Amino acid sequence: MAITVPEAIRTTATRGERVLFHTLKEYLDDDYIVYYEPEVNGKRPDFLIIGPYLGLLVLEVKDYTLNTLHRLTHDEWVLNSSNDGMVTVKSPLKQARDYMFAIQSLLKKDSNLTNQEGRYLGNLKFPCGYGTVFTRLTQNQCIKTDLYEVIDPTFLLTRDEIDPDQEEFCEEQLIEKLLNMFTIPFRLKEPLAEEEIKAIRYHLFPEVRISREFKQPAPYRDQLLLSLHNLETMDLHQEKLAKQIGEGNRLIRGVAGSGKTLILASRARLIKQKHPDWKILILCYNISLSRSIEAMVRAKMEEPTDLFEAAMEPENRFEGISVRNFHEWLKKDLRISEAKLPAILEKLEKGETILPTYDAILIDEGQDFEADWLRLVSLLLKEETSSMLLVEDRAQTIYQRGRNYLQHTGLDFRGRSKILQINYRNTAQIIQFAWGFYQEHTETKKVVSGQMEGQEIIPPQSTRRKGPKPALVRFSNWQDEARYVAKTIRKLHIEKKVPYEEMLVLYRVKRTYKAGIVDTLKRAFEEQGIPVTWVTENQESKRVYQKDDGTVKLSTFDSSKGLDFQAVFIVNADNMPFALEEDKNREAALMYIGMTRAIEYLMISYSGESEYTKYFEKLLEEKEKRTRLEVINT
Repeated sequence: MAITVPEAIRTTATRGERVLFHTLKEYLDDDYIVYYEPEVNGKRPDFLIIGPYLGLLVLEVKDYTLNTLHRLTHDEWVLNSSNDGMVTVKSPLKQARDYMFAIQSLLKKDSNLTNQEGRYLGNLKFPCGYGTVFTRLTQNQCIKTDLYEVIDPTFLLTRDEIDPDQEEFCEEQLIEKLLNMFTIPFRLKEPLAEEEIKAIRYHLFPEVRISREFKQPAPYRDQLLLSLHNLETMDLHQEKLAKQIGEGNRLIRGVAGSGKTLILASRARLIKQKHPDWKILILCYNISLSRSIEAMVRAKMEEPTDLFEAAMEPENRFEGISVRNFHEWLKKDLRISEAKLPAILEKLEKGETILPTYDAILIDEGQDFEADWLRLVSLLLKEETSSMLLVEDRAQTIYQRGRNYLQHTGLDFRGRSKILQINYRNTAQIIQFAWGFYQEHTETKKVVSGQMEGQEIIPPQSTRRKGPKPALVRFSNWQDEARYVAKTIRKLHIEKKVPYEEMLVLYRVKRTYKAGIVDTLKRAFEEQGIPVTWVTENQESKRVYQKDDGTVKLSTFDSSKGLDFQAVFIVNADNMPFALEEDKNREAALMYIGMTRAIEYLMISYSGESEYTKYFEKLLEEKEKRTRLEVINT
């Protein structure tokens, strides 16, 4: 059974389209992907099929009857329309061919998908074909009316060839005909690799890209972006989700690094494209995250349809979209204080006060929102649009809100929630390490896998992306630790070409009774000539946060939520769990959040002892035992 995108065909599709959709889904193999009405660079073919032995095939579907057809040529058809009389249209086969040529041109710009030598230099490595489907005409009718004189039967499927309920239907003949719908037919000796299919999807459907860069990629990122082995796209489940979120209140629960914020940004873009006049509000709790989300949404609005073309001018695409952290929105947009919120809610529910309303509201890190905050948001969402998207990960809960959506906020997500379990951000080594730590130290044992609602924690599943194991480093004192971290950052920058702006240093408190954590770090960085920005120095530094400024970032765990960096350094880990923090679950969540900010490299250092460092020491001892055994066995 083939994978279809979307998973189900729309109810307004014609009967013929529904028949073809279900036939392709049922009779093509599991490794085929069938897109129905995809938008590719501004064009909408009816069906697009990608298969490992097939290549790429475009199908244009028509529900014409014999009475519809009036005069036909190879290029133009005159049709008898019941509504508009005689109309002239492009031949459906020529229409499909034009779609195919446009797709070819797009894909040829990626050298990884083309032949780099020989007689086929510059051509795609795989065939691209096209055809048309007449869902209400049979082969006999095509023969009797000489329809095959203007459309080669090789490129035409009829009702009896696509409908399993027809006596003449034959599965083998259908597959064979699809395989021959190519003007330059050649069979692939080796099937398209999974990475090549990912690359095709990546270029054709830019809205499903997993991308952490919101500017033209630096040389370091070019290799990551264009290498087929590291190309990152959503898996098919997420692609369907991004395109099929649907109307009404929607809840997405995803693990760290699963692309929740990307889906939120993509959703904002889709809403704006469909409803240019809508007023859209995007909220989160974290000030720094709100700046990051704004950059992501702006990039989505300005993103070119083709990876290799320059971005178009914004042209007011961001107009009508507000990105705020909750308290900034409360103070600056609504002009009310949080202390007055209960009274304001009561007045709103009685219709005794008026506040700005929104056509669509999207909330990131929803687990951080209190019940009253969500209640306020729901009251300011227009009933006629009812377009809300809330994304959350309860493993990253650091504020105990103690609420039930329906009971405490009036928001009903029953039957409207999705779970994202695959972590894309981190390497397998990092996410396994982080999840192992979290399971060991959280008291929240309510874990769920699969599409269940109302549960607490979702365990992450890792992609196959590999990388260095997280480094655990112990020191005799804090000063040595800080100097080593600075030297490691400089070494990573010089030897691995990791930009300084792609490195994050996380601390729990800025000073202890023994030492000034931030001050010592800043001196160590200065000695190594490393530019640094203290993101969490004050409220203003959080508000002006900008990742791409060429500096290493210094931040608390709290303010790192939703962000990611190539390399993350967690320092002074012996200060966790923090002695003055009674909520041990919060401490475990903070450490888990910190670990999962790392895309490629993670280092945890400490120079004292705590519950967490004892756990790390145990891991180091186990590693040393394994090493000794390996030496003995060899």
